[in-house]
Amino acid sequence: MKRSFILLLLLFTLAKSYGQAQPVTATKPPAEMIGNFEDDYEIRYTISDTLWLQLPDTRFHIIKWNRDKKYIIAKNDKKNPGDGNLYTRIDYMNFNNMDPWKWGYCLTVYNAATDVIAEATAAADRDNPKKGCGGYPFSRMKKLK
Repeated sequence: MKRSFILLLLLFTLAKSYGQAQPVTATKPPAEMIGNFEDDYEIRYTISDTLWLQLPDTRFHIIKWNRDKKYIIAKNDKKNPGDGNLYTRIDYMNFNNMDPWKWGYCLTVYNAATDVIAEATAAADRDNPKKGCGGYPFSRMKKLK
C-alpha cells in the first residue's frame, strides 16, 4: 500500500509539472545582446539575461538562452498588451558589414501554450533575413549609448 501511494504521488508530481516553464538555464547570453537597443522601426528595448523589455510595456521573462542554435525561450508577462502568460521563441542572428545594425531578431512564435511548444517551433530562416521571419524581415538591432 505504501509503495502504491509513493508511486501515485510521483506520477501526480510529474503530470503536474509537464509543460510548465523550466528554470532559467546557466547558459549566459551573448554579451553583445545585453543592454539598451533600438530596432530599425525605432522601437527601444532593454535586454538582460532574464528579461527582454520592448518599450514601453511588453515584457518577456527569459527562461532559456540557446547560444548554439541562437534562440531564446521566454514567458510573456501577464500584463502584456497581448498574449499574456503564453510563451515566445525569439530567434536571433548576427549581421556583418551592416553598421550600426549588429544583430537582428524574429519573434518566431509569441503565443505558444507552453515553453515546450515554443521551443519545438521551427526556427526562423536565417539564410533569408529579409523574409525569413514568417515572410517578414528580422528586426535589426543597434546598441544605444
